[in-house]
Amino acid sequence: MTQSPTRERRKVITDASAFGRVAVMLGGDSSEREVSLKSGTAVLEALLARGIDAHAWDPADKSLVEFAAAGFDRVWIALHGPGGEDGALQGALQWLDIPYTGSGVMASAVAMDKIRSKHLFCAAGIPTPEYAAVTNHAEASIAAEQIEFPLIVKPSGQGSSVGMSKVFERAELNDAIDSALMYDETVLMERCIIGGEYTVGVLQGQALPSIRISTPRVFYDYRAKYESNRTEYICPGTSSDEEEQLYADLAVAAFNELGCEGWGRVDFMTGADGQPLVLEVNTVPGMTSHSLVPMAAKASGMDFPELCWRILETSFSGVEAPAKLEVAANGA
Repeated sequence: MTQSPTRERRKVITDASAFGRVAVMLGGDSSEREVSLKSGTAVLEALLARGIDAHAWDPADKSLVEFAAAGFDRVWIALHGPGGEDGALQGALQWLDIPYTGSGVMASAVAMDKIRSKHLFCAAGIPTPEYAAVTNHAEASIAAEQIEFPLIVKPSGQGSSVGMSKVFERAELNDAIDSALMYDETVLMERCIIGGEYTVGVLQGQALPSIRISTPRVFYDYRAKYESNRTEYICPGTSSDEEEQLYADLAVAAFNELGCEGWGRVDFMTGADGQPLVLEVNTVPGMTSHSLVPMAAKASGMDFPELCWRILETSFSGVEAPAKLEVAANGA
């Protein structure tokens, strides 16, 4: 994995029994339910293959009261979108004193809110495309004049490109705004960067190899991510060690700026000038057969079961260490 400045240290678990009884939270009732079911099922199979006492738990079918009484020691969060990725579940688990994978309450909430994330990126000097937050057609019309076409329009608090549109001209704008408003009260309008699309996974304080994404579709939308076999992935996605380090450093900087922990993914667009621009941070990325973090982990020599194990290790962040645990600096 690429070395980048980090504040996080890996807590190494060497015995499956140290994890105790693990719930893999999957499904839920967000617009990303189907993807979550695929992610969670893959994770569950991987954990079981490594000898971990893991069990599927779908909060759409069972209540939090039932979960509290079920006797789980920790949670592998595979819920995507609102209710699982936005801090709500993290807060409930924290109140129940049950450790969980990934980022905490505040970082999860901020990362899920694309507009507030952009505010923080700008304040920290992390490059990101020009943007505006709008709630109706009139505001969108004014913003479009300032940002100019083409534009990306998306809900502020969704993932997996749900409700997202690429707008080439004013005649398409209102429909795109209406589509995004179906999922959120506030819409992010962003300058469309024509160029390369990249993503960098972050695991236990370090950047995974970059991935460059090429799709024949208008943009890397839901179908390109989860259904198309024509989407191409190049990993590493850069052409030199220096370029790879640039993406790694920006990914870790964006991840840290939002207060994220454990694991996640940072998405970029890069125009003709070669400057990577951070789009967003995903705190519970997909773990399906088409997903990017497993792809990057494989390129670094880590198979899928090992990746799931390493992510489960992040549930020990901030809690008392078990007996069979070691601490490794810089994720080694």
